[in-house]
Amino acid sequence: MAGDNLIRVCEAGGWSITNLGAILFAKSLDDFSSLKRKAMRVIQYRGTNRVETIKEQDGIKGYANGFEELIGYINGLLPRNEVIGQALRKQLQLYPEVAVRELVANALIHQDFFVSGAGPMIEIFTDRIEIGNPGAPLVATERFVDSPPRSRNEALASLMRRIGICEERGSGWDKVVSQTEIYQLPAPLPEATLDHTRVVLFAPRSLTQMDKADRIRAVYWHACLRYVSQQPTTNSSIRERFGIEARNSATASGLIKEAIEAGSLVPYDQSAAPKLMRYLPH
Repeated sequence: MAGDNLIRVCEAGGWSITNLGAILFAKSLDDFSSLKRKAMRVIQYRGTNRVETIKEQDGIKGYANGFEELIGYINGLLPRNEVIGQALRKQLQLYPEVAVRELVANALIHQDFFVSGAGPMIEIFTDRIEIGNPGAPLVATERFVDSPPRSRNEALASLMRRIGICEERGSGWDKVVSQTEIYQLPAPLPEATLDHTRVVLFAPRSLTQMDKADRIRAVYWHACLRYVSQQPTTNSSIRERFGIEARNSATASGLIKEAIEAGSLVPYDQSAAPKLMRYLPH
C-alpha cells in the first residue's frame, strides 16, 4: 500500500492515509474533509427538467470499493422496457449498461480535483442521463474517439485500471458510441466549459423524432468510429446505423448530405462514382 502511495509513514508513529488511498478505499468519504465533496452525487428528476426531484443520493464509499454498488444503484433508477418473448417477459434496460459504466468511470477518473465546491454528478431525467465532472477535458470533445489515452490523474487512473474499473487505453468513448449505435439511440452529446465536462445520453428516439443536430452528430460519431476501425463510412453503413431499409437509400444520402453541409463529414474521393463514395469525419 505504501508502494502505491495509498498510505505513508507518519512522523508521530503509525501510518497516514493519503488522499489517493482515501478517494479509492474510504469506508466513508465524510471522514476526510478535503474529499467529501468529491463523492459521486446521483439525482433523479421527475420529467425533463430540474424542477421536481424524486431522489437524491450522495456517495459515501471510495471510488474503488463503492463503484459496483454505485453502478447498481444507477441501474436501479434507470427506466426499463418490458419485452415479451415466446414464453417469458423480460426487462431490458433503456440505456446500454456498458456505456453508463464507462461514462461514470471517466467522470470519476478525469475530474479536476482542484476545482473547489464541485464534484462528479449524475442527473437522471425521463428522456436522458447527464453525467458531469469538474474540469475541462484535456482533448477537444470532437476528438474523443481517436485521441490517445491521456489522464489528468495518472495514479488514480492506473490503480483503477489494475482494479478492473477502467482500461486506460482511450477506448471508453469508442464503447459508448458503439453501444448507442447497437441500441439505436441518438448519439451521445459531449459538452465542455472552462471548468466542467458533461456527457448526455439520450433515451430511444426514432429517426423522424431526431432534430437536425441529433442526426448530424450521429453521422459524425459513426464516421469517427468507422475511421478508427479502418473502415469507410458509406451509404450502407449509415443505413445500418439508423436501421434504414435498403430501398430507402435516399434517406441515408440525405443524412450524409446534411453532415457534409454542416462540415462534420468530408468525401474521401470527390471524383468517385456515387455508388462508390466513401466519407471521413472532418
